[in-house]
Amino acid sequence: MGSGLFVTGTDTGCGKTEVTLGLMHKLQQQGECVLGMKPVASGADPTECGLRNEDALRIQHQCTLEMPYSEVNPFAYQAPIAPHLAAKASDRPIRLDEIQQGYEHLQTLSNRVIVEGVGGWHVPLGDDITLADLARMLDLPMIMVVGLRLGCINHALMTAECMLNSGVRFVGWVANQVDPTMQAAAGNLATLQAWLPAPCLGEIPYLEKPTPETVAACLDDLILEHISNE
Repeated sequence: MGSGLFVTGTDTGCGKTEVTLGLMHKLQQQGECVLGMKPVASGADPTECGLRNEDALRIQHQCTLEMPYSEVNPFAYQAPIAPHLAAKASDRPIRLDEIQQGYEHLQTLSNRVIVEGVGGWHVPLGDDITLADLARMLDLPMIMVVGLRLGCINHALMTAECMLNSGVRFVGWVANQVDPTMQAAAGNLATLQAWLPAPCLGEIPYLEKPTPETVAACLDDLILEHISNE
């Protein structure tokens, strides 16, 4: 049975999908069979085959094996709004037990499963569940993506504290330059390196058109060691 890794982030738009794809590519370069999962996605387009989310489609395409879309993204919602609101509007609640079963199935097919979260750490998934509950249930090593922009230090430190308080395994973080005009970017990065209680496992510069290959090249090989040690 394969092992897994959970990719979370400081907020929406910080680069979780790009890092997920980069991780998948990096592991595939090592000869591993890697599958990806985006359990929940809001902002999906209707197609002849059903709702399809762009990020989930990219993860499906990056999988080593040809996987049905529904196994990569079991809960897709059309409205580009908070997941719990999208789920309520469509009368299709997010079920953590179904996500766990889906993840365990992907484990049996691969060496690694990379799971991408949705939004930030405390994004609600239902009336009484959040992304943190999903992360605790899957019990995977956590990598946090920090979108480098004004306010990122506060967001990153709060997210890290919440993760540690939740009892999950915070193994490292990746800095992603999402704002090319950010002032004192190097100083912000140095502050994060000094204050965050886990190592920086990659620094991604601002990329106009990021690809799994270019992102993978920015990730430290220590990521693989951390995954292997879990």
